Amino acid sequence: MSQRPLSVAVIGAGMAGRSHAAGYRQVNTVFGEGLPPVRLAAIADVNEQLARDAARRYGFERAVSGWEEVVEDPSIDAISIVVGNSLHRPIAEAAIAAGKHVLCEKPLAGSLEDARAMVAAEQSADVVTAVGYTYRRSPAIAAIRDHVQNRELGELTLFDGRYWCDYACDPRGPLTWRYRGGPGSGALGDIGAHVIDVGQFLCGPVVAVSGAVLSTQIPKRPLPLGPTVGHDAAPVSEEMGEVENEDTAVFSARFESGLSASFSVSRTAFGMPNGLAFDVYGLDGRASFDWHRPSEYLFDDRQPEARTRGVRQVIVGPQMPYFAGGYPMEAPGVGGGNAEMFVYQCRAFLDQIAGTPDPLPRNASFADGLHTMQIVQAVVQSAQSGGAAVPVPTH
Repeated sequence: MSQRPLSVAVIGAGMAGRSHAAGYRQVNTVFGEGLPPVRLAAIADVNEQLARDAARRYGFERAVSGWEEVVEDPSIDAISIVVGNSLHRPIAEAAIAAGKHVLCEKPLAGSLEDARAMVAAEQSADVVTAVGYTYRRSPAIAAIRDHVQNRELGELTLFDGRYWCDYACDPRGPLTWRYRGGPGSGALGDIGAHVIDVGQFLCGPVVAVSGAVLSTQIPKRPLPLGPTVGHDAAPVSEEMGEVENEDTAVFSARFESGLSASFSVSRTAFGMPNGLAFDVYGLDGRASFDWHRPSEYLFDDRQPEARTRGVRQVIVGPQMPYFAGGYPMEAPGVGGGNAEMFVYQCRAFLDQIAGTPDPLPRNASFADGLHTMQIVQAVVQSAQSGGAAVPVPTH
């Protein structure tokens, strides 16, 4: 195995960018030996102060203000793209053309046209590309997937997924890029992409959607007076701007297997800081998960003793995927946070680049990210046509 360091950079120093940076810093602390040394080369952000702070916090060598400097640096092998959706395509295309490996945050791009172009670049180049669907890396969610694939729930009858957040409840919250881009690019593209991916991770590809309704609870927001970071509050002016996308979306879906599903997403669900949750039902059992309680899930099946039948709490521990070797303290009930998911994602990305034996399944591809965006577009079309059924292309 080559011990030449893998040199990595992160483009974007906001809350998700910092999560990627922290992930790269920790990749050699999980799942044993096998990965070459990792050089933490650069953090790029137009907000230079933010870039410098992230570089300091996570041990990167330097901070730069432009992504072009990262792409043009021949010493950098791999990058994470963690900026506004409309910038994903130009950065990814330039990085791939420069021979760099790319891990891109979801949603894959700002438009289907851009997403298709990124998939074309992925298919034409000899580099590793991936999309950041971190919830696949949850030990509890991965364990539920095992239950499904082992048919412990029997034939599946229903998937109900939701992602409810409250980051947009304040009407004085600034009009950032998250509120631009048109229908489908709001809560549906931002957080809906995650729960759609979880549904497909568990139940297979979605082939049609119907009954969609999109709504915006806060149609105008004040313009920010300066740079904004993530969902943080920021000084705003008295000038208002139009919100161009949805705060809430609900829709039904059909998987390739014929299984029916319901999805709801909202960024205006008061009291729900990060409420990804789902229930999956079968003829012989059920499983439920809530990210606000990430170290457990609920499970029920046809137990032989009638007196003890019923839902039981399963505590996440070393018997589940990702846990053994993935936590410093390998004891039940002590892990399951968001930060670890980014470490596992970065580790899988770098293992694939290095060609080392993969301790983890590969990340989603650009093609997977395109398919999720096609589902989002089908939801928009269903909403615009009064809830009509809309097919989703399969690959």
